[in-house]
Amino acid sequence: MIDEGDKAPAMTVQASDGGSVNLASPGQPLVLYFYPKDDTSGCTREAQDFTALAGEFQKAGTKVIGVSRDPMKAHEKFIGKYNLAVPLVSDEDGRISDAFGTWVQKSMYGRKYMGMERSTFLIAADGRVLKAWRKVKVPGHAEEVLDAAREAASA
Repeated sequence: MIDEGDKAPAMTVQASDGGSVNLASPGQPLVLYFYPKDDTSGCTREAQDFTALAGEFQKAGTKVIGVSRDPMKAHEKFIGKYNLAVPLVSDEDGRISDAFGTWVQKSMYGRKYMGMERSTFLIAADGRVLKAWRKVKVPGHAEEVLDAAREAASA
């Protein structure tokens, strides 16, 4: 499990915008947010919140990328349906969520299953994890992450 102060894993991810990022050395601050599923209410709200603040993150010199286990085709549909400005990464094989410890056992109505824990990581340009949010609640989260990105940029 990745925590604050740890180095992000050395892996390159391909984003829906055609770009790729090496997590261990992103070259600029990076917000990596993990969410359970495209086009569900909470995940849509979170993506819309990050999209609404995309310009502010850009001003803070910070790239934002969303990650779920949905296939890229689902991501493209999700982006188009809601006009999202945040690139998404498909983690179908689970290597990214496994490395960050966001694929966890969950429980609903007494049934246990594996699923994505809504989590966000602010990663410095050198790959060091500056801040980790786990078990995220969507309302106000994007703003909180933006505040942390601004603080990191001015430090």
